[in-house]
Amino acid sequence: MTVQLYALDGCPWCEKVSDALDAAGVAYETEWVDALHSDRNDVKRVSGQRGVPVLVDEARGVTMSESANILEYVERSLE
Repeated sequence: MTVQLYALDGCPWCEKVSDALDAAGVAYETEWVDALHSDRNDVKRVSGQRGVPVLVDEARGVTMSESANILEYVERSLE
């Protein structure tokens, strides 16, 4: 799996990114993270911060956060 989405259950921004990936037909794996920021060590390890959503596209060497940036990336690069 080359695309991973770090997401929090119930996060509306994470759902928007997930919906965009689904609409674009992108195969991806969701990594569900803990609700407590202090317990999001996996997110910090890959992105340098603990906020979600975070998209990791290994094939293109891209790691990004901020849902607006991710949505633009999906539309521009993954459709």
